[in-house]
Amino acid sequence: MQYDDEKDYVLRIIKEATSVLFTMLTGKKYIQLDLASETRYEVSGNQPNDFRNMADLGQVNEAENILLDGIDYSNKDEVIAAALFYQYVSEKGEDFLQSCNYSEEEALDGFRQLMERSGYWELFEMVKRNG
Repeated sequence: MQYDDEKDYVLRIIKEATSVLFTMLTGKKYIQLDLASETRYEVSGNQPNDFRNMADLGQVNEAENILLDGIDYSNKDEVIAAALFYQYVSEKGEDFLQSCNYSEEEALDGFRQLMERSGYWELFEMVKRNG
C-alpha cells in the first residue's frame, strides 16, 4: 500500500506495525478483522468496538485513558486490542482528531508507548525506519 501524502505517515506506520504485530502474536496473516472475530480482544472488559464507539463520539482521549489504565502489557490479546484502537483512531483523520482535542501525533506516540511497554519496541522502530 502506497501513501503519497506526508499526512498519511502516521496511518502507514500504525497500520504496518499492527499488521506485523498481529501476525507475530497470532501466527495468522492480518488483513482486516471482522467485528465478530474482534470480540476475543478486550481490555478491562471493553472490546475494540467499545473503544471505536467512544472515538466516534469524540471521546478519543477518554477511550485511550480507559485502554491504557486497564491494559496488561504481557497479554497479547490486550496488546492487539490496543493496537487496533490506535489503528482506528489514526484512520479518523487530523480534522476529526483535532475536533476531539487529539492529534495524529498523539496516536503515534500512544502506539509507540504501547509497543515499548509490551516489549515490541524493536518492531516499531523497524517499521518506522522502513516507513
